Amino acid sequence: MDTAARGLLSTDSRAAIDAMLDDRLYDGGDKSAMFDLIARVRERYARLINADVDEIAFTKNVSEGLNAIVAAFDWRKGDNMVLCADLEHPNNVFPWRHLVRRAGVEMRVVAPQEGQIPAEALADAMDRRTRMVSASSVTFAPGFRMDMAAIGQHCRARGALFLVDGVQSVGILATDVAALGIDAMATSTQKGLLGLYGMGFLYCRREWAEQLTPAYLSRFGVDLGAGVHEAALGDGADRLMPAARRFDLGNYNYIGAAAVDASLAMMLDAGPRRIEAYVTGLARKLAQGLVDLGLPVCGGVPPDGKGSSIVALGALGQGQHDTVDDPAMAALYEHLSANGVRLSIRRGTLRFSLHVNNNAADIERVIELARGHNRGTIGK
Repeated sequence: MDTAARGLLSTDSRAAIDAMLDDRLYDGGDKSAMFDLIARVRERYARLINADVDEIAFTKNVSEGLNAIVAAFDWRKGDNMVLCADLEHPNNVFPWRHLVRRAGVEMRVVAPQEGQIPAEALADAMDRRTRMVSASSVTFAPGFRMDMAAIGQHCRARGALFLVDGVQSVGILATDVAALGIDAMATSTQKGLLGLYGMGFLYCRREWAEQLTPAYLSRFGVDLGAGVHEAALGDGADRLMPAARRFDLGNYNYIGAAAVDASLAMMLDAGPRRIEAYVTGLARKLAQGLVDLGLPVCGGVPPDGKGSSIVALGALGQGQHDTVDDPAMAALYEHLSANGVRLSIRRGTLRFSLHVNNNAADIERVIELARGHNRGTIGK
C-alpha cells in the first residue's frame, strides 16, 4: 500500500527488461529496435493521457520535467506565478524559489484549506502579470484530488500556463489533459506508471511548447527531417522539433522505456477509467473502515468520483516529511509495519496508497489489524 512512494514492477515489465539486457549482453543491442521502442512508448503514453504524440518528451523524473518548462519560459522581471506551496512536494517549490532569485519573478503562495488546494484562491491570486500556475493533480500529502479543470479554466481565461505535477495520479486516475485544461505536466514512471526510477514524461500542449525555447538542446530536439542519422549536424539552422519533442535530450533510458512499455500496454488494455473506478473504490472502502473504527481519516470518506488512490490517517502537519508526532499514530504505524503492511509517513500522517495490485482482502486485513490494535491499546 505504498504506490505513492514507488509502485510494484509487473512480471511483464521484468520480462521486457530481461529481454533487453540479454540482447545487449549477447548481441550488443539493436539501436533501431530501441528507437522503435521509444516511438511505441511515446505513442502509448500519449494515448493514456489523450495528447498528441509530438506533445510528449522523455525526461528522467518529475523534477527535470518541471524545470524544463520553468527554464524555457521567457520570464520578465515583475512577472509572477501562483502555487500552494504547503501541499507540494519540495521539488515543485525549489525551482520557483530559484526563479525568484534568478529572474526577479514573484512567487505568490496561497494557503491550503483543510488540506485542499483551493481553486478559487489560486484564481484570486492571479493578475495580468501571472504567467504560470503550478499544482499537483493529487497532493503530496494528504493525497487529495485537485480540481484541475477549474484551475485550467482560470489559466486559459488569463493566458497563464497551467503546469501540473501528475506523479500521484497518472496511471491510476483517468487523465485527459485536453479536457482538464492542462498545458504542461511532468511525471515519472516509478509510481503510478509501475516502471523504474530514472525515467519520466513531460507533456506540453503544442500551442505552448512552440512558444518555449529549451534551456538545453541536443540532437533529438533538432528537426533535421526524416531518415537523417542521429549524429548528423545538419545545416546549422537548428530548427526545433515540433511541440514537446524539442525537450528530448540525448539518448534515452531504454531499460526504463522497456519496463514502462509493458505497464502502459496493461493500462491501455484495462482502460484508464476502469482502473480509476477499481482503485478509488478500494480507497473509499479503506477510508470508510478506518472512519468506522473512530480513526482520524483526513477529509473523511470522499464522495464517489472525488477521491484518489491515497488515504491519509492523522493530522496533517503534526510531523516532518517522514515523521509523526502523535504517539497513537506512531504506534499504529509500527503495528501495521510489523504485520507486513507497507505504507509511508508523510508530514504527520500515515499514508496508504493503492493500485491495481491491491484487492478487497488487503483492505479487510488493514482494517482488522487496526481494529485489533485499537482493542489492545484501550485503557493503556
